Amino acid sequence: MTQKRLKVGVLGYRFMGKAHSNALARLPMFFPDAPDVERHTLVGRDEEALAEAAERFGFAHTATDWETAIDEVDVFYNLGPNHVHAEPSIAALEADVPVLCEKPLAPTLEEAAAMRDAAAASAVTAGTAFNYRFVPAIRYAKGLIEDGELGEIRQVRGRYLQDWLVDPEAPWAWRMDADMAGSGALGDLGAHTIDLANFLVGEEVSGIDRVSGRLTTFVDERPVYDDGAVAEYRDVTVDDAYSAQVAYESGATGTFEATRVAEGHKNDHTIAVHGSKGSVKFSLERLNELEVLREGNRGYETVLVTDETDPYVDRWWPPGHVIGWEHTFVHENYEFLSAVAEGESFEPSFADGYEVQKALAAIQRSDERGEWVAVE
Repeated sequence: MTQKRLKVGVLGYRFMGKAHSNALARLPMFFPDAPDVERHTLVGRDEEALAEAAERFGFAHTATDWETAIDEVDVFYNLGPNHVHAEPSIAALEADVPVLCEKPLAPTLEEAAAMRDAAAASAVTAGTAFNYRFVPAIRYAKGLIEDGELGEIRQVRGRYLQDWLVDPEAPWAWRMDADMAGSGALGDLGAHTIDLANFLVGEEVSGIDRVSGRLTTFVDERPVYDDGAVAEYRDVTVDDAYSAQVAYESGATGTFEATRVAEGHKNDHTIAVHGSKGSVKFSLERLNELEVLREGNRGYETVLVTDETDPYVDRWWPPGHVIGWEHTFVHENYEFLSAVAEGESFEPSFADGYEVQKALAAIQRSDERGEWVAVE
């Protein structure tokens, strides 16, 4: 039986809107077994910019309110700022419309809990959009860990470094407001690292027990520009950088950090896992490679994860022909929409997003108290 075409509605048409729209457009060419999808409604506030984006992204309709989109579509993508994640996503789930929501799940733990509970109460698919889970090299690393190649997991190290806020005159944006974003580098970048660690070793280390964290803001206010001139300065109420020590329930340890003020680092996301028998290291800036140290070897070997037998790679190019950052969204959309079509669950779920939010909240709480805190 032929499945019906899924009408997709997307809230947000900037960075993530473009990334997911590109993925939806690529699906039929490279994943012919993916569900048939119609880019139906694009949602935004600026009608002129919205219409231009809809034409470029291939959407047939636009809406300036998300309620209209939910009534018209079969699947809802919530790609808006963090403070608009909860209400539209919960409303869609209550209307039995599957939801893919960008990370972090919400600006606060309370809102994330409400989203988790709404997903649990709904019969439809809900997912948190942590696209780095869908890097072939990361999937390859997870396979090694699951197969016991690294032995007992002892340490996890992750960092995410960017430099787009090094200049103190860089413009203010919603990501610098605690009410809209929840946190700064912690939620924007640290969420990715914590989820990746949960994905890779969560079952082996039995979850996070307690954390010690520190948040730092280097620039307290930033300019708002109007026609190239500074119109005003607004307060920065989130962190520019964070660092955290993590104690896992198994006795393993973790060290995580992120910053948006690391000069010379554009999108430097790395994670390493060390076990009793071996280690793996991954860098997003070399996303087709995985550094692997196997038991008995004196040093790491570089594995080019582009063979047809590697995760997802048979859908793309011949061995050695690398893929890019944008392809992770194609993989993510393929898995999510396939789950929607089959009426199945998707990982990372809203529950997974909530687990990350618990860690983020604990790191913030630790910074406020100046002490180790339990992840409640």
